[in-house]
Amino acid sequence: MFETLLIANRGEIACRIIRTARKMGIRTVAVYSEADKNALHTRSADIAIPIGPSPARDSYLCGEKILAAAKSAGADAIHPGYGFLSENADFAESCEAAGLRFVGPSASAIRAMGSKDEAKRRMEAAGVPVVPGEHSKGNDYADWGEVANRIGYPVLVKAVAGGGGKGMRRVDIPEDLEAALDGASREAEAAFGDPRILIEKWLAPSRHIEVQIFADGHGNAVHLFERDCSIQRRHQKVVEEAPAPGLTESMRKQMGETAIKAAQAIDYQGAGTIEFIVDVSEGIENSCFYFMEMNTRLQVEHAVTEAVTGIDLVEWQLRVAAGEALPLGQDQIAASGHAIEVRLYAEDPARRYLPQTGRLVRHRPPPDDDWTRVDNGVAEGDTISFHYDPMISKLIVHGRSRASAIRRLRSALEEYEIAGLTTNLGLLHAIAKFPAFAAGHVNTAFLTEHDLALTMNLGHAPPELIALGCTALLENRARTAYPQPGGDPYSPWAKTDSFRLNEDGLERLCLRQGKNDLQILIHPTAHATTLEWDNHAVVVRDVSMGEDRVSATLNGETRSASFVFDTDHVHVIAEARSAKLEVVQTEISIDGENPGDGSIRSPMPGKIIAVLVAQGDRVERGQALLRLEAMKMEHTLTAPNSGKVRTLLASLGQQVDAGKELIVID
Repeated sequence: MFETLLIANRGEIACRIIRTARKMGIRTVAVYSEADKNALHTRSADIAIPIGPSPARDSYLCGEKILAAAKSAGADAIHPGYGFLSENADFAESCEAAGLRFVGPSASAIRAMGSKDEAKRRMEAAGVPVVPGEHSKGNDYADWGEVANRIGYPVLVKAVAGGGGKGMRRVDIPEDLEAALDGASREAEAAFGDPRILIEKWLAPSRHIEVQIFADGHGNAVHLFERDCSIQRRHQKVVEEAPAPGLTESMRKQMGETAIKAAQAIDYQGAGTIEFIVDVSEGIENSCFYFMEMNTRLQVEHAVTEAVTGIDLVEWQLRVAAGEALPLGQDQIAASGHAIEVRLYAEDPARRYLPQTGRLVRHRPPPDDDWTRVDNGVAEGDTISFHYDPMISKLIVHGRSRASAIRRLRSALEEYEIAGLTTNLGLLHAIAKFPAFAAGHVNTAFLTEHDLALTMNLGHAPPELIALGCTALLENRARTAYPQPGGDPYSPWAKTDSFRLNEDGLERLCLRQGKNDLQILIHPTAHATTLEWDNHAVVVRDVSMGEDRVSATLNGETRSASFVFDTDHVHVIAEARSAKLEVVQTEISIDGENPGDGSIRSPMPGKIIAVLVAQGDRVERGQALLRLEAMKMEHTLTAPNSGKVRTLLASLGQQVDAGKELIVID
């Protein structure tokens, strides 16, 4: 077994690998960019070595720097995790040439399956069914229109390399094909260093079901059952579960055997995932499945397989890489119960999943136990940067049945406390409570079909949460207003009860929640305080407040929430909902910005990768103005109204902060 293992990755997967390596007595080495100098994985490893600037292309994608770090640390193996260099055949070869064991398949297997077009040709030759499409044209797409017409719209344009939803576009009409090809190619080159694309038939409705396989160097190959990963946004998975709901035993057996057949066709070794798309237009019972691609690495969702099988997949990876045989044969592997994993992202589902950045002023996941697990890549106080994927953590629950797993998922999400930036926690909770999810009616269009029902309340905090936030602010003010110990707590100058001579107390508190300004009228009496705003009136009694939790009786019902103060904000969190309330100064600024001034501002930090208009141009409402790259994804900013470009402040390659003015339209 290896003595020292370098993890060529970051975030939660680096922390995950470190845990197993430490359990096995293996010394660990982390690498980090400038942005990750104080990251959790950096702090968790036995040794941490810097490898360059924050952009991934200058650090985590730079194989030479990682090999140099491994040599300086005396490592004898490198685990690539997932993403970055995990499916880079040249890097795998470089590791072996440097005398380091690459914890993964051979370079030839990566080349065969890491390129989606080559993988599909290999699978066709091996008799594995593949999605109808064109897999051989590379980037010469002069006649892609003819191909798309032959396949039939809608079609899917996708990157030949990589994964994670990068470089993928659905195209419904011929007029949109060229822009989709250009965008997918650019995004693929930025994420994977490979601009090649392919095109295939878009299947809808469909299910995304994948099979975990493992093979060693002694001729053994097994599957560890399937995972359903159908609930996705931007072709990236949000919810994964095992086993797949509604899958028949005969189809489960057939998919497992087909997955092993696919792995054996390329003499595969190590952990891998065969991904299938399942046409469920006539129901799951009568469906056909097609090979989509193979991930020649560990998957983000491997934890659900670990939950139902009790097998540590990272330990198996290390043992196979060290030359050992698989610990178990196919007839010794069994699945028990049901597991669900959800991915917690720094993004705003109510704004088309726009990535978010900022500091985690509160991050307290539910504790791990026999039925609940959280794989973290961050800790409270850490900053989510625009340089990398916006995933914060993964929550995995396990139950004896799917129904019990869903109940545990709801409870764990309600216990999860996170504040400081917008996340998809509320969306995950809405999914967990949604009747269609409970019934197992999932497909790849789930979030699109149910978008309004799942997101309609995400941007608006419930009245009781706002009331508890106000209560925490008022209680904190009352406590800090008294004199130092030894002073007179009954002094009228220490009171904060809005006293007025011969009238009831009345105070106005101005708060901002998102884009909404809340003018809250506070009426204190001897036994209660009434809060009024908009169409809400909440009578607050029996307040109890600790260091980070407040409870009170609101209109006769006892409610409680966690809170955290952050400069002029209070964050309140309860039952997977949160509100960030900013105390607004009531003075009017004479130079305040007019929200209708025609300015277009950056919604997030990022890099300008395309400027599509010039100063003086006429533009129409909805017209694309520029493209911004952030968190490895492209985002197009469009004109909110028709008009003329008065001022153009954006330039190609420019790094911009959130809120930066880029264009002004008259």
